[in-house]
Amino acid sequence: MNLNLVILAAGKGTRMRSKLPKVLQPLAAKPLLGHVLDRAGQLNPAKITLVVGHGSDQVKQVFNSPAIRWVEQTEQLGTGHAVQQALPCIEGDDRVLILYGDVPLTRPETLEDLLSQIDAKHPLALLTINLEDPTGYGRILRDKHHCVTAIVEQKDANADQLKVNEVNTGIMAVQGQQLQAWLSRLQNNNAQGEYYLTDIIAMAVDDGFQVRTASPSSEMEVLGVNNKAQLQDLERQFQRQQAQTLMEQGVTLLDANRLDIRGEIEVGMDVELDVGVIIEGQVKLGDGVKVGAYCVLKDVEIASGTIIKPFSHLDSAKLGQNCNIGPYARIRPGTNLSDKVNIGNFVELKNAQVGVGSKVNHLSYVGDTNMGSDVNIGAGTITCNYDGVNKYKTIIGNNVFVGSDSQLIAPVTIEDGATIGAGSTITKTAPANELTLSRAKQLTLKGWQKPVKK
Repeated sequence: MNLNLVILAAGKGTRMRSKLPKVLQPLAAKPLLGHVLDRAGQLNPAKITLVVGHGSDQVKQVFNSPAIRWVEQTEQLGTGHAVQQALPCIEGDDRVLILYGDVPLTRPETLEDLLSQIDAKHPLALLTINLEDPTGYGRILRDKHHCVTAIVEQKDANADQLKVNEVNTGIMAVQGQQLQAWLSRLQNNNAQGEYYLTDIIAMAVDDGFQVRTASPSSEMEVLGVNNKAQLQDLERQFQRQQAQTLMEQGVTLLDANRLDIRGEIEVGMDVELDVGVIIEGQVKLGDGVKVGAYCVLKDVEIASGTIIKPFSHLDSAKLGQNCNIGPYARIRPGTNLSDKVNIGNFVELKNAQVGVGSKVNHLSYVGDTNMGSDVNIGAGTITCNYDGVNKYKTIIGNNVFVGSDSQLIAPVTIEDGATIGAGSTITKTAPANELTLSRAKQLTLKGWQKPVKK
């Protein structure tokens, strides 16, 4: 039987106080709906049906995939009404998994367990959870044999029903043929005048079916998001869970509450992350890598033994073994550092290839450069790679020494063993093993007067 994901993502999210649709609000730098699609996508569904409404154009632009079938819910008349809009996309032999675009962290294993509960004799299964405080949730009603008989929404529950702690998460698995029949019988005779999807539970019982249930491993899996406070709470729970996973892998975290992982991270042994570190994209850290406070690592690979000192930003770069970076260094896309490279404070590299043991220790910009081994770049040196229209490359050989406050005007080559005198502007090839410099004649103007304040 085909698995059909029906994801309800039509809500406006008024309480978010945002022009961004609720399902596009970011959790760990990914839209809420993105988490739902990624996790449920691990079940290899044959169909994905997205029910959208408010901000549908924005949602479609972000999730522009031919695998998604889009359904519009122009009126917000309840969850049952939302699923009714998806009926043209539901076949009788589908296994339908109904999810919510603002419930982002349900594990694939939990969804698999839920799906395993349904068969020809048990066409409906619910994901339920027991909460210490069930306020706001629909309550699961069971008979004396502990069989599910119905779900009652809080607004329609009586005093005894409000005492029930087992609640409906909204996530359910249903056989397509039965879902089609039950949806056609939905009524809106309730306090809200809405079509409740949960009414199909009583229909299933009336039709002689036993409703099965499954439960998540934690409450976090089924938490939805309705406002920015809830979004922040879920963010912190999610980040704490990711920190716990890293510590189980042997990573030393100086403060597990001050770490943000907004992508994927692969770690070796004895990795250490100080406070305020942000991980984005795909990050790989080798054995013994140490990352100082408030660093940002995005799409980088860092080999063993390398130390990243505080307040450094690394983006789309590859670093070799036993490098020293920062503090306050910026490594930009296209940069590839060999082993034992030193990049110091207030140094910026962009699209730079740096050889073994080379040093750029202070206040320099090196862009569009191929640099050899054992090069020393003095403080204040820049490669002038841009003429306002085009960019050009600087070639620096092995064992080169560039004096402080020099400008290398690309395209230019500094040959092996060359020395560039401090304060030089180099526009032509500097020959190997020679001293090259470019300075104006030093003058002293006698009788010159300092300006005075008027």
